[in-house]
Amino acid sequence: MFTPGRIAFAIVFAVAFVILMVISYRKDAKNHEAYYKNAAKKVALYGTIVIVLFLGFKYLTSVLF
Repeated sequence: MFTPGRIAFAIVFAVAFVILMVISYRKDAKNHEAYYKNAAKKVALYGTIVIVLFLGFKYLTSVLF
């Protein structure tokens, strides 16, 4: 199934992927501050609205049908 070469490749790939993601994030950190200000609050608000609507529809359909 998994040969030693495949395991080594998977480990090297995962480590390289994480390192490159960290480097990329650090490069884009300045853009995140400029373009995504208060994004976490908006995501939390809209997520809460979606969950409340879903639960409301679920409750209404279980009561009506």
